[in-house]
Amino acid sequence: MFYRLAGVHHTRYQSARRLWPVPADRWQVLFLLALAVVAPFFLSNLYLGSYLLPWLIWSAAALSLTLLMGTAGQLHFGFAAVMAIGAYSSIHLVRFGVPFEIALVGAGVTAAVIGSLFGMAALRVKGLYLVMATLAMQYLVDWVIINVPAISGGAQATLRTPTVSFLLVPVDSLVSRYYLALIWVVLVTLFFLNVKRTSFGRALVAIRDKDFAAAVIGVDPFRTKLVAFFTSSFMGGVSGAILAFAYYRAVTPEQFSFNVSIQLVAMVLVGGLGSAVGGFLGAGFVLLIPIFLTNLVAWLAGAGWIAISANLIAHVPLMIYGALIIGFLLFEPLGLAKIYDNIRKYFLVWPFRHSRS
Repeated sequence: MFYRLAGVHHTRYQSARRLWPVPADRWQVLFLLALAVVAPFFLSNLYLGSYLLPWLIWSAAALSLTLLMGTAGQLHFGFAAVMAIGAYSSIHLVRFGVPFEIALVGAGVTAAVIGSLFGMAALRVKGLYLVMATLAMQYLVDWVIINVPAISGGAQATLRTPTVSFLLVPVDSLVSRYYLALIWVVLVTLFFLNVKRTSFGRALVAIRDKDFAAAVIGVDPFRTKLVAFFTSSFMGGVSGAILAFAYYRAVTPEQFSFNVSIQLVAMVLVGGLGSAVGGFLGAGFVLLIPIFLTNLVAWLAGAGWIAISANLIAHVPLMIYGALIIGFLLFEPLGLAKIYDNIRKYFLVWPFRHSRS
């Protein structure tokens, strides 16, 4: 079998520090990356623009929040506001004549600075008190965006994104917007995987487990938490900008409401705290499973397999979706990433007896 630990000898530090020491893992990642690169050539515009493109962008946003919630252990229920700051900042910067590449960085810095100001509450409070601080950020940013016409144009206004180019390539077609999102999610994933192996990543884990003990061994809780909020907000701001330019192409305040923050938290929890795979799985579960269930229930009702009213058809998928979330929290609290890891470890030692333990 190709999925084996046999033959993997850690004789050098370089091989032991690899992201994927098992060759099969590396081939799996390369295969999935190759599929993502050639996806525009064999997928229709419907599947590419309505399913794959938003999944990539929201996966990047979920990974940005996972860095803060999963790795650093800091709760954040206002991350949609961070993305909104990035989206509106990037649009206004481009309108002022700033190149799109610099506008993305500016959007990330703006979101990081504002996010860090509210993240300073984490320096004194934690738990539910920190949740209240991030909720205050969500509602305050919503209020400012709606009531300051210079930012959004008004409560009912729609702000269209200008035509831009990324690295001299016009970002106007669906394929170019897809590759922009793919480049960003690959960068976020590589950063997330590597940051956990650095001293900063280990400091985040120490803060998450016990901040007082981390301070005793030399970790500065003030600086570490502040950098965690800054980094996570920066990536969230850039994700919001790419969401606006590559997917929505026109933004409104309702697109970054409190419900979106709850969905982002659900992506992190269902996918698995602190897991890169969990970011992708959680985003796919929250975004795509409701659509799949709606189509499945409608098909079963149309084929005569189930006899329910049209009104009930719209609510049954939501009921099943809620039951699935409860099931995951009950039977596998560590999320979809843990289920994937269990399956992977099973095949690493199958068919030997200890594979069943």
